[in-house]
Amino acid sequence: MTATLSAWSINHYGTPEVLNPVTQPIPTPGPTEILIRIRASAVTRADGMMRAGQPRFARLFLGLRRPRQNLSGTGLSGEVIAVGDRVSRFAVGDVVFGEAGLKFGANASHICLDASGVLMKKPAALSHEDAAVMCDGPLTSLNFLREVAELRAGERVLIVGASGSLGSAAVQIAAAMGAEVTGTCSARNADMVAALGASRVIDYGQEDFTRQGERYDVIYDTIGVSSFAEAKGSLTRSGRYVCPVLGLRLLGAMLRTSLVGTRKARFSATGMLKPDVLRPMLATLVGMVEDRKLEPVMDRVYPLADLIEAHRHMETGHKRGNVVVV
Repeated sequence: MTATLSAWSINHYGTPEVLNPVTQPIPTPGPTEILIRIRASAVTRADGMMRAGQPRFARLFLGLRRPRQNLSGTGLSGEVIAVGDRVSRFAVGDVVFGEAGLKFGANASHICLDASGVLMKKPAALSHEDAAVMCDGPLTSLNFLREVAELRAGERVLIVGASGSLGSAAVQIAAAMGAEVTGTCSARNADMVAALGASRVIDYGQEDFTRQGERYDVIYDTIGVSSFAEAKGSLTRSGRYVCPVLGLRLLGAMLRTSLVGTRKARFSATGMLKPDVLRPMLATLVGMVEDRKLEPVMDRVYPLADLIEAHRHMETGHKRGNVVVV
């Protein structure tokens, strides 16, 4: 009898209810591939946007009417159980973490991935659950703060959405970089954000950062709730506004500020960077974890069978840190 894997498919764009459990034969790894038994996988806002086909222009890359790669999930952690005959980076028994990238399919029991991708051996300092989310909030926030915004020690940074998966990682990373960190979140998450390293916390339900007269060298809107036009007055003369949620307003602001003005709007598609660029970033993050400067914040852990409920919770906008399935 053929061994099978459990996964979740997306046959058309829509709400969490479009997710459909499926079984498939466990694949045999090709010459450069490894077969991973997945122990934990992330449920991220980016996964939800892919499932919904949002923003709509992303369908040019994902598939116009339905996803071309119709399995759910990107971030994962697990064990290598088979390797192709040309693989030298990994061996059977290695414990690894990373991301499936545009192949998707991480919300599953098994997956075959090319060994040259964004995959690394998992350190003992990370649980499978923590490792599964490293390529979401931590990796994206390190790229945006260090590479895109070019944040420097001593600068003032505002993290918008500081209690989410990207925000909770960003607060810790910015603090470790020597920046003065302010975070926005709800009142119930204020203590958590302060404990992560924010010297000041703004309750977005009571205060609007654009009306406070404070100036920041970097504004990192992790959830896309503001805009460059709204945030411009809160930037220093050479301030940078960065956001991982690309829309037409941000695209227009990037084009305008690339031509005129000293304040800049910037974006990066972190997941589209080459593995040779992302793996050293992951190594930096692992070092921070081992030095106890970074710890992924975990909100809820669901069984893989409850992926629909995990997506529903993720989309409430009220999660603290990360959501995973095991």
